[in-house]
Order: sequence, then structure tokens, then C-alpha cells
Amino acid sequence: MPNPYLPNHEYIPDGEPRLFGDRVYIYGSHDLSGSDSFCDYKLKVWSASIENLSDWVCHGDIFHTRDDEDHKADIDWSTDQLFAPDVVEKDGKYYLFAYIVGTKGCIAVSDKPEGPFKLLSQYLYNKPIDKDESFVNHGSFIDPGVLIDNNKAYVYCGYLYSYMVELDFNDLYKVIDNTYIENIIPVEEPFNFFEACSPRKVGDTYYMIYSPKRGSTLVYATSKSPTGPFEYRGVIIDNGVDYPGGNNHGSICKIKNQWYIFYHRMTNGTIMSRRGCVDKINILPDGTIPQVCMTSLGFDNSLSPYKITPADIACVLKEGCIITEKNKFTRVITNIKNGAVIGYKYFDFGEDYSSKTMNFFAYVNGLGAKAKIHIKIDNENGEEIGCCYVNEDNAQVSCRVKNVTGTHAIYFVIEAPFSGDFVKMFDDRLLFELVSFLFEK
Repeated sequence: MPNPYLPNHEYIPDGEPRLFGDRVYIYGSHDLSGSDSFCDYKLKVWSASIENLSDWVCHGDIFHTRDDEDHKADIDWSTDQLFAPDVVEKDGKYYLFAYIVGTKGCIAVSDKPEGPFKLLSQYLYNKPIDKDESFVNHGSFIDPGVLIDNNKAYVYCGYLYSYMVELDFNDLYKVIDNTYIENIIPVEEPFNFFEACSPRKVGDTYYMIYSPKRGSTLVYATSKSPTGPFEYRGVIIDNGVDYPGGNNHGSICKIKNQWYIFYHRMTNGTIMSRRGCVDKINILPDGTIPQVCMTSLGFDNSLSPYKITPADIACVLKEGCIITEKNKFTRVITNIKNGAVIGYKYFDFGEDYSSKTMNFFAYVNGLGAKAKIHIKIDNENGEEIGCCYVNEDNAQVSCRVKNVTGTHAIYFVIEAPFSGDFVKMFDDRLLFELVSFLFEK
């Protein structure tokens, strides 16, 4: 299943992956395609078998702050948005930790990992004695990340500053006195804590995945104790590298023998319309996680160039082009101008050395302009294997390209069909929209 790994119309950012039994569950916020604010008033959950990560099942809504056609609200003290939840299991029950804007958050419980969840306690966190109510309203308890370890439970959270408390293990919602730690991840260099705490334990090492002040990245710190001190270790992934970046939130998860980083990317020309993505990572023997680039792969090892590739799985978008959802069935790359770069990683072309050429096809929505699509491999300055001409109308366009073998990234570099001083006149003109493409031997 390529990125985004959920159906293309689903917007689940802030994903916390959790492995329960033989299924991986993703708990996150819920965005809308055309939203002008972060998150929704409900939470949803999806899951997939660890044996088939290309088949994700929607379990529907699991928690609400507002009534809708099918559900009553699960709380009665707020109707504000739900941000970035987490779920942990203890003694066969599943505990949902949620942040509700402007409150202390809450905890709910279910007999099943897919919910629905019923409210257990409104008051998940105790406000420190030396803090006033603005401490709560400022979002200090945002994005709870939960760790169960050695019959103890810890909650990590915070916006601009990080916090940690230990919970009573008997009920998982009362805070144990004198366990409050401020700045569990420092705000100073090199940590630069901003938000999105997500704790994990790997072997005997505690990992904190979080978003630093440069919010397009997910970074990590490690410790030999759940209460720190933590050592800054580096960047795992950056959703703003050659792509319209925004905030980031996610975590790591080992599924069978492979580690993954779950994160999100921006769409629809806004930072408030985010889709969940995943890429493979390695955790080295010394505990380090080498930074990885965003790809179009998701859970796949490679993509087939000989199948129709929807344009919106691009992992490189430069010079202003963006992914836009026109309706539930159609998502295109739009705002394509002279000099735009669109990239996909990675396609396996096979080992056919008998052919010298192959065909390239793309479906485009014309915008009354002509353009060229320079088709390159490996990077935007790589070898050009062909050039395709786009006309003014909606059409299938095609060209012959050089035969390619092995695994490569594919880049489309867009050029307005003018030269000299005339090019500058058309730098801001929208040329076309890219819908899909494929190669044919």
C-alpha cells in the first residue's frame, strides 16, 4: 500500500500506531479536506492485519465531543475539537487518552481496541500547584502520549513546553502526587521541544518521538529511564523536504521484522488538511535511527511503473504545485507552473534489456496552456528519458521514452514551451493538472 496508506479520501494525521494482537491500529486526529482549522469533533480508527498491510479496515467513529446523526456526544463539558489521541492496553481493556481544546483532556475505555470508547474520567491530569488556569487553556496537556512499563503508567504531553506525570496503575487516570516533571524534553538547543510527545520503549531504551520548533520534522531523544534525562539523537523524517511542509506528529512501530515511522503530509494548499503516511526506518545496534526521506512507497517495497499511478502519491512537490481533492473520487496535482518539479520514489522497472524504448502515458486536465513534461530518473537533474507535450484540453498525452531497468525515482520537470524573455511572462500561469500516469513496454 503506497503513501498515503489509508484510502486517499481519508485524513488521519497525528497517527499513533499501536500493535494489538495480530493487527496494527492507527489512532489519530481527524481532518477534513477543505477545513480552515485543525481537527474534527470526533476520532476514528483504522486497522490492518500484520500479514496484509495493504488492506486497511475502517472501524468508524470511536469518540465525540458533539452529537451527530448517529452518535450522542461522549462528554458534556465541551464541544471543542479533539486533538491527537493515544491508546494503550492494560488487563484486556483499552484506554483512550484524548486532548480536548482548552481542557485538561479526558480518558475513555473500551473492551476492544477499535472501540467505541466510553468516558472514564474527565480529569486526567492534575494542574501543578504553582500554575493558574491559563496553564490548562494554553494547551499544556495537548497530545498525550502514554507509556505502560513495568506496572507503571506515564503520560507525556505539552505545547511549547513538555510535561510528564505518572498515573495510578490501578485506575490509569489518577495522577500520583509529586510525579509531575516539567521540561521532560527541554526547549533549549538541541532539543527545541514544540509538541507531539510519543513515547516508546525499544529493548531497554526509552524513545521520545516529538516535533521540535521547526515543526515539519519528527525528531527523537532517548533515555535509560522513563523519567529521563533524555539525550537528543536527531531527525527521523522531515515532511518539508522538497514538499509543502507543515506540522508533524507520529511515532515508530515495529511490524513483524520491520520498523516504520508514521507521520503526515499536507494537502489542499493548507496545513490543516493532512493525510497519514508511513516509511521504513532502521534502528541501529547503538540505538540511532538514520534519517529517512519521504517516499511514495508506504508499506510497499517498490511501485510498479506499469500500473496506473495516481498523481497524488507524489513525495516531491516543488515550485508551488500542490495536491488538491476535487471530490471523493478525484485528487490531482494542481498549481503546476513553469519550473515545477513532481517526484515519486521508487519504481521497479524490472530487468528487460531487450527493448530500447517504452511508452509513457499521462492523463491531464488542460487549462488552456501548452507545456512540456521532462521525464527524468533518480532526481530532478538526472538523466532525461523522454519529453511529453501537453495541449490545452483534458487529454491522454503520451511519448516514447528510453527503456529503463532496475529501481529508480521518477521526476517530472515542467516547462512552459517558450524561450528567452517570453518564459518570464508565463512563470505564474497555471499550465495543467496531473491526474495519473503509467509506463508501457
